[in-house]
Amino acid sequence: MPKLKTNRGAAKRFKLTGTGKVKRKKSGLRHILTSKSNAQKRGLRKSGLVSDSDSRAVKRMLACG
Repeated sequence: MPKLKTNRGAAKRFKLTGTGKVKRKKSGLRHILTSKSNAQKRGLRKSGLVSDSDSRAVKRMLACG
């Protein structure tokens, strides 16, 4: 059985935490920022987690399980 190749686009967007969860960047911080509050933009800077239902597919793209 051949090894899985890592999806390079996914590798640039997702990282694994120590417990095996998948970390992601929050969206909505690229443009139209004047209409968003400072508190909203500050919250978008922090990282989020991929939902459990999607994390299996993302881990497969990262070729780690």
